Parts: sequence; structure tokens; C-alpha cells
Amino acid sequence: MKRINALTIAGTDPSGGAGIQADLKAFSALGAYGTSVITALVAQNTRGVQSVYHIEPAFVAAQLDSVLSDVRIDSAKIGMLANADIVRAVAERLRHYKLPYVVLDTVMLAKSGDPLLASEAVESIRSELMPLVSIITPNLPEAAALLACAPAQNESQMREQGLALLAMGCQAVLMKGGHLSEDESPDWLFTPGFEQRFSAPRIATRHTHGTGCTLSAALAALRPRHPNWADTVTAAKNYLQQALQQADSLEVGQGIGPVHHFHAWW
Repeated sequence: MKRINALTIAGTDPSGGAGIQADLKAFSALGAYGTSVITALVAQNTRGVQSVYHIEPAFVAAQLDSVLSDVRIDSAKIGMLANADIVRAVAERLRHYKLPYVVLDTVMLAKSGDPLLASEAVESIRSELMPLVSIITPNLPEAAALLACAPAQNESQMREQGLALLAMGCQAVLMKGGHLSEDESPDWLFTPGFEQRFSAPRIATRHTHGTGCTLSAALAALRPRHPNWADTVTAAKNYLQQALQQADSLEVGQGIGPVHHFHAWW
């Protein structure tokens, strides 16, 4: 089996459930070697975000050059980008290095509701990054922000918004329906001329910190080993479902705890 080298470009989480830490855990759990570029130092835990320190865009670019000039990267995941200058710095390096697969998790809010992206950076994501990446993975509030509209309230609206994002120039869109108040948690994948619905029963756990980070990292780790995005999404969702089912076995924090990235081992 080919050894996969994966890159995460994101902020940190000292409590280990989201961001860079979650991405590296997911990469390792799924058999990919993880590399990382840090965009922000985030003081956060299971109860919320306490403080954010933005890395200088030039230093983000320098980290990217360090990794990409030396290591063969088979797939990358982009998470928290914090502000428009960092978005532009990442976009410039992506244009230069042309990676095979890039997953953009359009991170705007922490699970606690704390903001992780400056409002003026949304337009930079639309214009600078979305045309460069292989797939975007917005939840419903993030999709609404990208489209400058109200969040979808049902699957019909969710599908309409996914197709609208695809029409904006995305190669593929995975709309995540976890914010819908239904027994199932439906996701929709859209690529040109193709769409597929994915569904899984909701897991009765409050420990969902880092689910978006983990799913997008899993997509990045798995895409080089699958022939298309549909098969990749299936495998990634199966991994996340198990991580959610085993989340209550962890004892991390007093708030919204993390999923169990290494559920297959311990």
C-alpha cells in the first residue's frame, strides 16, 4: 500500500479535540503520515475559546514552503484560517505547489459558538480559496455565510445551497446537515453532474468537539486511496461515526468533549 503523506493547515487546540491536534490524530488513525502548518494559536478547551493569537501570514507561508519544498504531500486539509491575510497567503502557496487533493473545511465558528474567522475573510475564502481546492465541507451556517443567505432549514434548502456553492466554482461540495433537527444527520455530496445523499443515525452523546475537523481530516487521509469523493466520504463518515459512538468512553474536560479518534486501538 502506498504511504500517504497528509498536511493539515489549521489552528491549535490545547485540549486536543479539534484543530491541528485532531487532524494529526485522524491522519494517524487512518494510516497517513501527518504534517502540519499552524495558522493560529488558540487558547480553547471543551468549554469554549478563551483567546486567539494569529500567526503572521509571512510565517504561515514560510511553514508551507518548509513542508512543501521537501515532503511529497498527497493530500491536504485546510481548517481555521483566522483572517483574510492568512487566506491569501495560503492561496498563493497552493497556486504555486498545486497539491493533488485539498479539502477546505470552511471553519468559522468553534463548537461553543466562538468566532474563528474574521467576517471580512469570508469574501477572501470565496474568491481566493474556493476555486483552488478539491472539495469544501461547510455545515449549514457556514454555507449560508458563503452564500450570504439564511441557513437551510430542511434538506430541500440544503440541496439548493449545495448546488449554489458548486455553481460558484467549487469542484465538489459536501454539505453537512448536523444542524438540522432530525433523527438522522444527512449530508449531501455534489460534484458536476453528480449528487449523493449520505445519512447516519444521530449518536446520543454531547461529546462532539472537533467533529468537523475530524471529518475533513479523514477525507484528506483517505482520498488518495479511493477512486472518487463518494467512496471517500463513505469511508470517512464510517470512521467518524465510530469515533462518536466511542466518545463517551473518554474523560476529557467538563464541556463538549472530543470524539475518540483511536477507537479502533483503545
